[in-house]
Amino acid sequence: MDGNLIFALLLGGVLLSAVFFGVGYFMRKRYAERLIRTAESKAREILTLAKRESEDALKKADKEAKTYLGKVQAEFESKVSETRRNFENSEKMIKYKESTMEQKEDLIEKREKETLFRFQEAASKEKIINDREKNLEKLYEEEREVLKKLSALDSEEAKKQFLKRMEIDLRADTSQLIVGIEAQAHELADKNAKKILSLAMQRCAAAHTMESTVTVVGLPSEEMKGRIIGKDGRNIKTFETLTGVDLIIDETPQAVTLSAFDGIRREIARLSLEELIKDGRIQPARIEEVVQKMKKNMENVLKEEGEKALLEANISTSVHPEIVKLLGRLRFRTSYGQNVLNHSIEVAHIMNVIAGEMKIDPLLARRAGLLHDLGKAVSHDVDGPHALIGGELARRYGEHPDVVHAIEAHHEDIEMQSIWPMLTQAADAVSASRPGARRESVESYLQRLEKLEKIVDEYPGVEKSFVIQGGREVRVLVRPDRVDEKSMPALAREISKKIEENVQYPGQIKVIIIRETRVEDLAK
Repeated sequence: MDGNLIFALLLGGVLLSAVFFGVGYFMRKRYAERLIRTAESKAREILTLAKRESEDALKKADKEAKTYLGKVQAEFESKVSETRRNFENSEKMIKYKESTMEQKEDLIEKREKETLFRFQEAASKEKIINDREKNLEKLYEEEREVLKKLSALDSEEAKKQFLKRMEIDLRADTSQLIVGIEAQAHELADKNAKKILSLAMQRCAAAHTMESTVTVVGLPSEEMKGRIIGKDGRNIKTFETLTGVDLIIDETPQAVTLSAFDGIRREIARLSLEELIKDGRIQPARIEEVVQKMKKNMENVLKEEGEKALLEANISTSVHPEIVKLLGRLRFRTSYGQNVLNHSIEVAHIMNVIAGEMKIDPLLARRAGLLHDLGKAVSHDVDGPHALIGGELARRYGEHPDVVHAIEAHHEDIEMQSIWPMLTQAADAVSASRPGARRESVESYLQRLEKLEKIVDEYPGVEKSFVIQGGREVRVLVRPDRVDEKSMPALAREISKKIEENVQYPGQIKVIIIRETRVEDLAK
């Protein structure tokens, strides 16, 4: 009984242990499976996250690559544009040098002809002198023979004959001496003049840059070009009409170009455009407001430029305010591509050096040199040579008579009556004839554009005209109270005919008549 009980208990313990082991095994298996499912879920989440991060990284790398590629492309285009500009500048410099070489060759040929002519003239004079010496010697021999035959003459008669013969000999010697002294004086004067001019050129040599008819204005961004153009081109049309300047918008990055032959118009347009870009409000009414404001401020700009020129030329004595403004206008005028005010300042410096070498008034010399082209400030508004116009302006505003005469006569429009116009003419030639200082093609181009505007402005009812598009288009503003709409086609045709008859130009010129009626009132 006890044995069976023990056996039963052992058997029950074994069975209970087997049950617990089975339950534990099942529970561990379920837990292991749950852990495996959790690990698989986390692994899938990690893979999804890694895939998303890799896609984001690829997109970011692609964006950065496109940005870098755009930057490299922009730099490449900028370098190509710069290289093209450098090539064009080099080509222009080569043309200038070729033109200068031709001028030098012509000058050398001219000097050779002058030297040959002088040599022939000297040889002719020498031959005449030699012939006279032979004739005098022959007469002397004949006279001695006669005296031998007439030995019976008394002492007084012989003395008279001897003195007469001596007088003839002295005249011959005196003539030779005078010819020699004159030749020596000419040679010395020529040598001293060359020395003075060379010294003036060396001391006053300055670099010249060719003035062009365009101005480049920088933009903060490419988006600004669209705002300047405006809807349907209204902004750019208003700007060109009000300023008389051609606004060129091309592929040049962050820049636009202003083109006009009148430097003052171009400067007003530049200041107006910079003000509009800075302000940000670009629309027709604002454009008109800014342009009118800059036109009024231009008077102060001209005064400042004139005062700078006086200071640079070292002229400290009082100058009439109107002359100061006229000098300021010369800052925006060119002559054969050479800035007229820079040229005038250089002529003043050259005159100062020449006056110092010749021991004459240097202040008067600088004043004459600075004002010698004063007439060019108004030559497009007043008919006549700029030298006579400048002389009249200087006389009207109380300049020294020597300065007035130097201005009037430096191009020999009137007879030179003192040394001042001669010195002004020499200094003017030294400054203007320097290689690269002037360009004739630009001057002829500007003269043609000025002539176009002058022809149009002569018609009755025309308020103002502007030549744009490099001379290919003329915009004419007419007064609505004097020109009606029906007569506009006839006026355009008449202007076109007048241009065809009086101006030589390549291609075609478009004539546009603009008539605008305005009504203004104030709300109080």
